[in-house]
Amino acid sequence: MITRSPAMPVALKLALRELRGGLSGFRIFMACLILGVTAIAAVGSLTRAITEGMEREGQSILGGDMEINIFQREAGVELLTWVEDKGTLSVSARLRTMAHFKDGGTSTLVELRAVDGLYPLYGNFETIPQLDNNALFEERGGRWGAAIDPLLADRLGVALGDTLSFGAIQADIRAFIEHEPDKANLGFQLGPSVMIRHKALAETGLVTTGSLINHYYKIKLNPGTDIEAAKESLSAAFPDETWRVRDRSTSAPGLRRFVDQMGMFLTLVGISALVVGGVGVGNAVKGYMDRKTRTIATLKILGADGSVIFKTYFFQVVIMGLVAIAIGTVVGAFLPGVLAMFLPDSLPVKPEGGVYPVALALAALYGLMITIAFTVWPLGKARDLPAVRLFRALVAPETRWPRFIYTATIFGAALVVVLLAVGMSDNRGLAAGFMIGAGITLGILRGISWLIERGAAKAPRSKNALRRMAIANLHRPGAATGAVVLSLGLGLTLFASLALIEGNLEARLSEQVPEEAPAFFFLDIQRAQLPDFEATVAGIDDVQDLVTVPNLRGRVIRLNGVKAEDVEVDPEVRWVLRGDRGLTYMSDLGKGSKVVEGEWWPADYAGGPEVSLGKEVADGLGLKIGDVITVSVLGREITATIRSLREINWGTFGFNFVILFDPNTLKAAPHTYMATLKAGGDAEVVAHRAITSKFPGVTAVRMKEVLSSVNTMMEQIGIAVRATAAVAIIAGILVLAGAIAAGFRQRVYESVILKVIGAVRGQILGAYLLEYALIGLITATIALALGSLAGWLVVEFVMEMEFSFLPWPMVFTVTVSLLITVLFGLGSSFRALSAKPNQVLRTE
Repeated sequence: MITRSPAMPVALKLALRELRGGLSGFRIFMACLILGVTAIAAVGSLTRAITEGMEREGQSILGGDMEINIFQREAGVELLTWVEDKGTLSVSARLRTMAHFKDGGTSTLVELRAVDGLYPLYGNFETIPQLDNNALFEERGGRWGAAIDPLLADRLGVALGDTLSFGAIQADIRAFIEHEPDKANLGFQLGPSVMIRHKALAETGLVTTGSLINHYYKIKLNPGTDIEAAKESLSAAFPDETWRVRDRSTSAPGLRRFVDQMGMFLTLVGISALVVGGVGVGNAVKGYMDRKTRTIATLKILGADGSVIFKTYFFQVVIMGLVAIAIGTVVGAFLPGVLAMFLPDSLPVKPEGGVYPVALALAALYGLMITIAFTVWPLGKARDLPAVRLFRALVAPETRWPRFIYTATIFGAALVVVLLAVGMSDNRGLAAGFMIGAGITLGILRGISWLIERGAAKAPRSKNALRRMAIANLHRPGAATGAVVLSLGLGLTLFASLALIEGNLEARLSEQVPEEAPAFFFLDIQRAQLPDFEATVAGIDDVQDLVTVPNLRGRVIRLNGVKAEDVEVDPEVRWVLRGDRGLTYMSDLGKGSKVVEGEWWPADYAGGPEVSLGKEVADGLGLKIGDVITVSVLGREITATIRSLREINWGTFGFNFVILFDPNTLKAAPHTYMATLKAGGDAEVVAHRAITSKFPGVTAVRMKEVLSSVNTMMEQIGIAVRATAAVAIIAGILVLAGAIAAGFRQRVYESVILKVIGAVRGQILGAYLLEYALIGLITATIALALGSLAGWLVVEFVMEMEFSFLPWPMVFTVTVSLLITVLFGLGSSFRALSAKPNQVLRTE
């Protein structure tokens, strides 16, 4: 046999021989590790599966090998000539407009895409019925063809063969869109998709100077052409252009960022669940070591030194830990295939089954480090205690710390977990904050559990014997108080904080926003239409608070003379330098902003170009009063001096621009106007119909529809977050079960003694019920306090919203805590009460 090998270390031989006794004492240990490792492995594998799927389908998602996106203007002859030498070109455009169904007298906002005859260069465009490009879109009988999202058919009540109007053209509905291969690359959509022929776009009358339209030039490169070389050639040929260029490896950047950030957040929550499980691991090891007291004492009496004792049981723990970790990684590797069935259809790829070694290795490493961090402490204490004091430790726990090498090992393992979590994250600040918060929470919970035990020990003795016993059980040697508060408390704290954050956000979107926000945003109002538009709105009853502002788009290209891409800025405001930004000019400061540095323009201002920036953005960009910023507007570069900084209240849902120009610089530039108005009840329907029918080229964005889209997205995110938080609660339940199981022997002995002195089953159960109710109630109170604090900090300071306490997370937290502790505690107590006194006393 392997344990008889003379070359095998003595400690390993002893460890393997003891493991022949089975998994007794290691079931909770293994369950905690399996749960935590599975969660991390599954989240990591799923994130990697989605990312690899997007990389694999990058050409289809982008719609080409390269994409050039130009805002508000079409490509010149020079660019088209350059593309002809590189490969095949497909031209398309996208804008938001209104679809009118004149037969039904209805209209709604849509995302209008105009594509050419080569669409798509990659991937499959699927429709019902399935038709080729020409059959779908070419003009027949004076009408163009259109393919529409089925959602649009539901909203307008249209069917195949019906006719829709877009600006000045009419188009027949020839098919419903089943799958757009490049939809994910377009980002967030406010309305359902409609696709028409690119040549028809010019006839709509929707494209004028200042229209919010994106022109896409998708390129299928010639075989053998290197993408990076092509991008460098493009930059060299057009060094001053500000268009956006993507390739197949950077398609759908918003979705990629979302997947990465959600994966990071869920991984952090999974690590928290593993830490909670680590408490169970430590408790299981401590309970196992307590049961091995006789064996350890015997080994020490026979001459075994402390290092042999430590190695023997450390080997056992590591072997069982590796088995649990292996099970967790295997289960986690197969879970993405199951989880993929619950992912939203909006994802452009479905994760494929497969093994992702990096994700699994990280999960295994987390599991191993947590195992070491939580088991070295009880092992180290057992190593240094003399045999006599080992027995005494059962009733008078040893308070001395293990020697330095063991505490250093614990610190090192914990540090590895933190460094991995932070180092592997794209948002290191958030990851570090999460880990610090989890560490502080654990410290607070541990400190509070100690205070509870000390408080119970110092509490006045109750005259009621059973009540006195219940309180004494909170601080007796081997009490479950610390384990329950620490493990179940962390899981419930996490749940309470997430529930409060989600609930406040949902309340903000569903209750407060509709009250404060306008009913409509109107876009693409031409300058010549503005007087008539204002007069039309004034003639509609119960419509109020009409606000109109000029609307332009521009890209920040230099800060204080330095190219924007070369400036080191805060990652939180990098979005300002990414792509085109909304611009406006005004003489009077609107609602929602106030000047906090510098001064606003005087009424008769006639000086050079100046801007007012949002204070938070200016700080992130490293700009101050007197600095200069260069913005490209319609191909013209404008360098303006920063005159003032504003504090912006985005919660007003009005027109709040980060960059505001002075009243004169952009006044002569071609541009359109935007407007908002408030209307309730029937007035909202009347206003929508009156304005969209009279101004078919004006785009009306209904706030209700926007909020519906946002709420749907938040619900999908909430499901994933709640599911992962549930893992932490389950881990806490396992720890609770382990802590109660560890004290089972003492419960048996305790109940037997009480029976001998005359107590009946009901009295003993009453004492246990009171004990576990106290622990559950205390844990719930702590979880509510810490969860509410965390939720308040996130809502008030991160989301910058008004925080409100919500009753149902509190009720749920208290109920779950009480039910779990009482049910598990009484379940164990029933078993303890079933023991026969004579049998128990005979073995003592």
